[in-house]
Amino acid sequence: MCYFVQGPLVLIAGIIFILGLLYQGIQFFKLTKKKEWGVPPSSLEIKPQKQTKKQWVREALRTLNGTLWKTDPVLTIVTSVFHVCLIIAPLFLLGHNILLDQSWGLSLFSLPESVSNFLTLLVLICGLYFLGRRLFMARVRAISTVYDYLVLLIAVVPFLTGFLAYQQWLNYQTVILLHILSGELMLITIPFTKLGHMLFFFLYRFFIGSEYSFVRGSRTW
Repeated sequence: MCYFVQGPLVLIAGIIFILGLLYQGIQFFKLTKKKEWGVPPSSLEIKPQKQTKKQWVREALRTLNGTLWKTDPVLTIVTSVFHVCLIIAPLFLLGHNILLDQSWGLSLFSLPESVSNFLTLLVLICGLYFLGRRLFMARVRAISTVYDYLVLLIAVVPFLTGFLAYQQWLNYQTVILLHILSGELMLITIPFTKLGHMLFFFLYRFFIGSEYSFVRGSRTW
């Protein structure tokens, strides 16, 4: 069991993760189409001006300020911290990079263990905040389903078990096995659940034209 979880299942989870992302990316472009902008006859000769970097940054900040920050600034901050830590912590964790180097001969930049520990705690605190909103805010609780709680659990458990393993609380072998299993489950489910929005966020914000887009958007559903 331990050999399968720590060996073949890691490879299986990685393959499903990559193929799932490729499939969802292809589906995105198949289900969307290029926008056809209407052009008045008098402006047919006018060439559209390219958006400068300064204009793009200004537009992105305007979008964030107008649609997210003003709606719920606390949720915006917590969500941003959660997503950043959720990606950075596992990618640049020293232990993960050591295993990656031993298995594939590859490694990324590693953060100091104290920093990784702090990022993990931030993920857990943010997870508690999201859970609290779903349990105690009537308007959020009303639209929450078992699926929402499961997705949150799948996202947080790898960090909780990783933190427990690092602190060597409870039985280390059991906790580390649960950590590996939960991490593999998270990888497998990312392309097929709400967790995928962490990676497809950029596709939606840069390609789909809407009030939440960072740019004008060149595609529509």
